[in-house]
Amino acid sequence: MAVNEKNILNRLYFIAGCMFIFGLAVVFKLLTIQFVVGDEYRALAEKRTVKDVVIPANRGNVYSVKGNLLATSIPKYDIRIDAITPSTKTFQKFLKPLSDSLAAYSGKSSSYYQKEIKKARANKNRYYLLARDIGYSDYIRLRDFPMLNLGAYKGGLIVEQTTKREHPMGGISMRTIGYEREDDDGNITRAGIDGAFGELYLRGVDGHRLKQNIGKGQWKPIVDYNQVEPKDGYDVYTTIDVNVQDIAHHALLEQLELYDAEHGCVVVMEVKTGEIRAISNLAKSPSGTYYEKRNYAVWESHEPGSTFKLATYMAALEDKVVDTSTVIDTGNGVKTFYGKRVRDSRHGGYGKISVGRAFEVSSNIAIASILDDAYAKNPMKFINRLKQWGLNTKLDVSIIGEGDPVIYEPGDKDWSRNALPSMAYGYNLRLTPLQMLTFYNAVANDGEMVKPRFIKQVKELDKEIKVFEKEVRREKICSDATLGAVQAMLKNTVEKGTGRKLYSKYFSMAGKTGTAQTEYWMKGWKENPRYVSSFAGYFPAENPKYSCIVVIHKPSTKKGYYGADVSGPVFKKIARKIFTDTPIIDEIESLEVNNASVEEEFQDYYKIANTYKTIMPNVVGLPAMDAIALCENLGLKVKIEGVGVVTSQSIPKGQKVKKNQTIVLAV
Repeated sequence: MAVNEKNILNRLYFIAGCMFIFGLAVVFKLLTIQFVVGDEYRALAEKRTVKDVVIPANRGNVYSVKGNLLATSIPKYDIRIDAITPSTKTFQKFLKPLSDSLAAYSGKSSSYYQKEIKKARANKNRYYLLARDIGYSDYIRLRDFPMLNLGAYKGGLIVEQTTKREHPMGGISMRTIGYEREDDDGNITRAGIDGAFGELYLRGVDGHRLKQNIGKGQWKPIVDYNQVEPKDGYDVYTTIDVNVQDIAHHALLEQLELYDAEHGCVVVMEVKTGEIRAISNLAKSPSGTYYEKRNYAVWESHEPGSTFKLATYMAALEDKVVDTSTVIDTGNGVKTFYGKRVRDSRHGGYGKISVGRAFEVSSNIAIASILDDAYAKNPMKFINRLKQWGLNTKLDVSIIGEGDPVIYEPGDKDWSRNALPSMAYGYNLRLTPLQMLTFYNAVANDGEMVKPRFIKQVKELDKEIKVFEKEVRREKICSDATLGAVQAMLKNTVEKGTGRKLYSKYFSMAGKTGTAQTEYWMKGWKENPRYVSSFAGYFPAENPKYSCIVVIHKPSTKKGYYGADVSGPVFKKIARKIFTDTPIIDEIESLEVNNASVEEEFQDYYKIANTYKTIMPNVVGLPAMDAIALCENLGLKVKIEGVGVVTSQSIPKGQKVKKNQTIVLAV
């Protein structure tokens, strides 16, 4: 018996010892968690239940040059309720009034909301949605509803704000105004002005707010204020004029639809400053409608065709290879250069014509002959002239995605003996429409080449943050003699050359047509030819105010493809509307209005006033104001009864009057 008791005690001691050791291990583990890895576990727990949420700052607004709103960030709100937070007393007291208010707002029944909010409380739903994506005025209205007006702690109000970018002008110039978008993988696309100046000025500084995980993937704000308030971005004022933009957009759209073209663009630039007043880029969708797909004016580098002849002729004139009166033999309209045939658009050719006339009729043979004769042995002399004008470098405009200009030279793999004659009329090189327009603008600006500008200033409310001044790329691109010659040639092209269909006696224009083959290297081109039609120039021809380029790709050849027919009318319509709808000189309507009846009344009044000095005249039938003036001139005190024309007078006509005598006029 004693032995058994001893064994039992030993077992108890063993068990007690194990339990003591286990207790020590638990205490050790607790101390380790508390003091060694406690911070790590607490951080992990907090990470799983609390997160720091970024509150995007309101993006700055984008304005036109005259202050019209082009892009703005509109705040949108989601209103939710934490159905657990309100006390039982508060919940029962305000449930019906809240449901009545929600019913009046949404059109659903009060009983519906009572049922749903009760269900949310029963299910411990701390994130029940009441309204989604509402505007600021609706947000102000909802937060004052019963129970919600008690705030986050007592009423369970949860407000989440987001911002959406809106474009008041709709689809017009949306690509130029631009955007900044981030996809699910974090890749950011920045287009247009909004994209170019987003990071630097428009974006602002984001705020922060803590949210707590309340289960089922839902996160609730911990407090009803932000830990760090967001700072709104600056406002950007562009050079775009909404009136000119509207004109350019619709003129281009109408022509694209008429000629069933693939895509096109138009740019209007102010000559002296380089400020872009309008830019429109439209492409045909699969459904046949047109929309802004790419910024072709800035991005698309292509063979310009005959609009490039301006640069070619200027080089020849500047190097004194020819002058405008030099006679060139174009033959019968076909000439072979190093195995390649060059043709003029006129069947049978132009024969012998002057350099000036060759430009006006856009003879390919003439300019190819001039360039080949003058530069074949030293093509770099011509290439260097183009480089001197900066035609081989980007404009470095603010909008992202400018296309690379391409000017081939000897030594390049694409250079051949035939390259130089081809370059003469705009092939074997590539320029964007904006790069080409910048060159034309320099000619209009008497030789000063300015950088195109899309931005005028950056502001924070009324405070100027940065002002963008005019940037000069070349102070003088050529001599005054060359400028005068090409300016006259551009004007004559419209008056009596390839652009003569565009001529108007009411407003002057100067410019050059262009018709270039495109994709001519692809199989089947002869059966299905494709062209790029263009027109570049400026207006008025004397003292130009605006330069403009229109480029339309792949118009239907069944309807037409020459630059004068396809792109030229867009240029003319823009010029005409700017002149008539938005005059360059502000006109103030004369205040002098000639009205026969008013003039007759005035003469009668004047005659009476000068005839009667002390004798009472007849004022019956006169307007009350005229009668009063006449009577007061006689020194009379006038009492008037009524409004309108005098029907009777208390002092009869012909009676002598005295100063300060009273007369009553009934009207």
